[in-house]
Amino acid sequence: MISSIKTVAVCGAGGTMGAGIAIVAARAGFSTICFDTATASLDRAAKQTEGFFAKSVERGKISAPDKDAVMARLSRTTKLDDLAAADLVIEAVFEDLSVKKDLLGKLGKVCPEPTIFASNTSTLSITEIASGSGRDDRVVGLHFCLPAQLMKLIEVSPGINTSDATLNAAWAWCEAAGQLPVKTQDKPGFILNALLVPFNNDAIRAVEAGVASPADVDTAIKLALGYKMGPLELIDLVGLDTQVRLCEAFYPVTLDPRAAAPPLLTRMVAAGRLGRKSGRGFYAYDTGKMFGG
Repeated sequence: MISSIKTVAVCGAGGTMGAGIAIVAARAGFSTICFDTATASLDRAAKQTEGFFAKSVERGKISAPDKDAVMARLSRTTKLDDLAAADLVIEAVFEDLSVKKDLLGKLGKVCPEPTIFASNTSTLSITEIASGSGRDDRVVGLHFCLPAQLMKLIEVSPGINTSDATLNAAWAWCEAAGQLPVKTQDKPGFILNALLVPFNNDAIRAVEAGVASPADVDTAIKLALGYKMGPLELIDLVGLDTQVRLCEAFYPVTLDPRAAAPPLLTRMVAAGRLGRKSGRGFYAYDTGKMFGG
């Protein structure tokens, strides 16, 4: 039951996606545990979160007392055992099946039996991730969209063994958190990325072919199609390395040449130009600020 979800834990909260998910939970009134393996990552995310809400106060989107209340609901830890207090654990760790299965296996030994586990994956099978948990009926996919603190959509994906009770509780939590859930099948990319990855690759190929600069490609898309963010801006936000992983997940399944990673993309990743998180991708960035802050 949704009424039983009082405390939410976010694994990988030192990263861009995890920090955004933690904001969503805390802003909605849930006590939120931010977990990561590195204290430095958690400290950096906390500083960025503070800056995000400070800017929100400045813009009149939230009051100073409300900002303080949200920040007070956020706690940080590098101890996995602390997640035993959570009713819902959302993992947003590195997009690798073995990493995610190993994490859920450890959580299965730490967290009480009723705890729901959710994965933010967009490329991996929820069923396969759940198989490492020891409680695959209590595992569901909750795919947030970047930037999670600003985007409302959550793709909710049950695995083969996900129980109706788990799916319903996760769906109700999404709504309680002020998000808009849609149900998808357990397939790579779900709805959004299955459509976006080839489209974003087309934008990269346009730059690679010399059709236009990244800024002009993004401007054309935003003005003509009404998008708030251009495809190359979005790839920088998601991470160029993540775009490569999305391509690696989709191309073998679809055999669509548009889903294959463009050479420019792989070269940029090899050069360490990963987007916002590295300070440079198709654009240059101040890495000390959270998107929207």
